[in-house]
Amino acid sequence: MSKNIAVIGGGFSGLSAASYLAKQGYSVTIFEKNNTIGGRNRKFTEKGFTFEMGPSWYWMPEVFDNYFEDFSKKRSDYYDLKKLSPSFSIVYKNNEKVEIPSEKEDLIVFFENIEKGAGYRFEQFMDDAKFKYETSMDKLIYKPGKSIFEYVRMDVLRGVFKLNLFSNFKKFVRNHFTDDRLTALMDFPVLFLGSAPENTPALYSLMNYAGLLLGTWYPENGMYRIIESMEEVAIDLGVKIETNAEVSKINVENKKVTSIIVNNEKINFDAIVAAGDYNHMEKLLPENSRNYDSKYWETRTLAPSSLIFFLGINKLIPNLDHHTLFFDESLDDHSNEIYNDPKWPKKPLFYVCNPSKTDKKIAPEGCENIFVLIPIAPDIEDTEEIREKYFKIIMERFEKQVNQNISEHIIYKRSYCINDFISDYHSYKGNAYGLANTLMQTAFLKPKLNNKKLKNMVYAGQLTVPGPGMPPALISGKLAADELISFFKN
Repeated sequence: MSKNIAVIGGGFSGLSAASYLAKQGYSVTIFEKNNTIGGRNRKFTEKGFTFEMGPSWYWMPEVFDNYFEDFSKKRSDYYDLKKLSPSFSIVYKNNEKVEIPSEKEDLIVFFENIEKGAGYRFEQFMDDAKFKYETSMDKLIYKPGKSIFEYVRMDVLRGVFKLNLFSNFKKFVRNHFTDDRLTALMDFPVLFLGSAPENTPALYSLMNYAGLLLGTWYPENGMYRIIESMEEVAIDLGVKIETNAEVSKINVENKKVTSIIVNNEKINFDAIVAAGDYNHMEKLLPENSRNYDSKYWETRTLAPSSLIFFLGINKLIPNLDHHTLFFDESLDDHSNEIYNDPKWPKKPLFYVCNPSKTDKKIAPEGCENIFVLIPIAPDIEDTEEIREKYFKIIMERFEKQVNQNISEHIIYKRSYCINDFISDYHSYKGNAYGLANTLMQTAFLKPKLNNKKLKNMVYAGQLTVPGPGMPPALISGKLAADELISFFKN
């Protein structure tokens, strides 16, 4: 008799876990609290603009390809990819804008032109980063993170010092480059996606390899097309998907989960994958059935939250690339205001995404669809007045850079910040990117996949292994499914 499994949360990790379980013959139902699946990668349409609410950087394409291949499919069966060139742009002090090349040889020249000798050191840096990336993908990232003994293999131990687990990212980058423009370029993945560079293991230079040498891509028909494709895979395997279906309680008997309460209805299940916010998933359980108490969560270092503005512009902005990072203020000061002295930044860095540069279908003709993102500390005050204050700050700098008026051409505007992350996703303290990638929150030191007290419950998503981002979320779902499959087999 087939086991019935509930998956709570319809984002990347939930869809992934559901599909791997259904492939093994289990009866799987996804329960998503919002009115569409996708988790943080949702979309909405207003005034002819289609805005995507979640991830905008498509990196590590082989992880997606591997996912579809696991179901005897090809990624190209669902969507094509376009490699962006330039990969992205950066605005530095004095409004200096540089475009980051998409090809290795051009990157070497770019680094050398900024700092003498940096081209050669860039090659050295990337050789090292490639080793870390390939080692992590082959031997680390697909581990369930149960204990340190998963990583005690001679080939891993021989390379552990080359992985630079015990040296910090900031120092590692500055051992190679001294020019502020190059160090800012190399620092950006960890600041925007994880933690302060000085608190991040140099292992994460693997992200520089992923972003600069493996390329920045855009999926045909947008980022939400990935979710739609995963939904098609899941449905083909027999997965049922319920939206507007918030789970308010998980019932436990005899050290096993037995049922869930969904919209005041009790539904029995043989196992559960909790693929929503980990902290919130634990709150659905009796206190004595949780992995972690409130003190544990209070001592975690969180990755940033975000203030986001979705803007519909009724004119074209020719000199705005698909991705633009504004590093025209101090990276160290902004990082400090996220991690060490949490507060609204005095002079924020920010990021502008202009997907209509690549995909004309997401905006009316002659218009631009952009969103602007400021990384901020989680768990700080969030009001409409504060949001509007920061909108004016960044628009002044943005308009100066593109050398034209934008504000008077905004025909649609929506803000999204800490309170929305909490409301829509039950996000712990309104975080946007899970846990910071510090040494003490890496690999087996992250919150566990398995509920230690309930054998038929596992967790998935950005707060557990392997970590935040779309590719890790896909992998997290697979790892969670593998743990339940193993439980049933034993």
